[in-house]
Amino acid sequence: MTSLRQTADQLIPELAPRQRQLLMAGGVGLAVSLVGLFFNPAQFLQSYLMAYMFVLGIALGCLALGMVHQLSGGAWGVVIRRPIGAAARTLPLLTLLFLPIALGMRHLYVWTDASLVAHDEVLQHKHVYLNVPFFLIRAAIYFAVWNALSYFLNAWSLEQDETGDPRIARRMQRLSAGGLLAYGLTITFASFDWLMSLEPHWFSTIYGVLILGGQGLSALAFLIAVLVWLSRRPPLDDIIAPEHFHDLGNLMLAFVMLWAYFAFSQYLIIWSGNLPEEIAWYLHRLQTGWRFVGLSLVLFHFVAPFCLLLSRAVKRQAQMIVKVALAVLIVRLIDLFWLIAPEFHTAGVWVSWLDVVLPLSLTAIWLGYFVWQLRGRAILPMHDPQFDEALGRILERAGERP
Repeated sequence: MTSLRQTADQLIPELAPRQRQLLMAGGVGLAVSLVGLFFNPAQFLQSYLMAYMFVLGIALGCLALGMVHQLSGGAWGVVIRRPIGAAARTLPLLTLLFLPIALGMRHLYVWTDASLVAHDEVLQHKHVYLNVPFFLIRAAIYFAVWNALSYFLNAWSLEQDETGDPRIARRMQRLSAGGLLAYGLTITFASFDWLMSLEPHWFSTIYGVLILGGQGLSALAFLIAVLVWLSRRPPLDDIIAPEHFHDLGNLMLAFVMLWAYFAFSQYLIIWSGNLPEEIAWYLHRLQTGWRFVGLSLVLFHFVAPFCLLLSRAVKRQAQMIVKVALAVLIVRLIDLFWLIAPEFHTAGVWVSWLDVVLPLSLTAIWLGYFVWQLRGRAILPMHDPQFDEALGRILERAGERP
């Protein structure tokens, strides 16, 4: 058990070169994409927003799942607690990466155009909320809340590792109870601000919950992929068991169904209401080439993963469930493309090279930072209250106890 007290960097030396490779690849991709910023800033920012919301969704989803685990307990969260913490600690980087969106608002949001607002009654009515200063103030509040939650939960987790004080677990539970409420409120309004206001004449009261469910699904898919990668390396290759993948697979199945429920509920309510200010959003997407993107989401965001994750064999085999998880992450990016791109390309589907390069670049940079955060902590939370439940039986079979 001594090895489990070592940092991930000590146990898995290849993490350091992986970090350098990821950061270098991301930096090169971002530098290349600056050509697009020079020639077509609107397309650059559209693609950047999609890529940014993708990586932000993984980080915030991990933060939320960490708080859920603090409140619910259970063995499922122990083996992914370190990746959860590392992902949450990337929020300072994501705060910095929001700057291009803040600086390029006029290329994204029509309500920033004063002359357009002056001749639009709806935008005038919403101007109290949709204005640049208030938009930036709200963004600052969102990032302050998310970074504060991440900071305290990770600081207390480190203290728990060092001292084993059982009172720290209760402290994290209390923060998580209020933190989940704060997360739900902030991500709801952030989704209104950063995504829904791309079309300020349209609104949906369920939009924020749809984004929240998507973030949870993105986080689970990412954590499964990381856990499979770690499980192939000592000492976790002797500790991670099919039961761990099975639990996480069940959770991913639940989030697949949750996202589908929210997406269909939004469609059903708006379509049955048949109000011009609401239905236009769907008409644009269903009466042009965008309908094929919507159909692909139905098939690959819900039907395919739902059917695959019903299988016990798929959920218990690392090589199978990681393929499902990676496919889910790809489809999550397509879902964000479906939410953002049609607002800029009304004639039909248009895929720019920036829609490929920027997501890859930002993801590589984010992953490099994630690996750096993962390297500095013990590979498992030895003093987690559910540690024995998660690993005790497996270690007992190996002839040792924690």
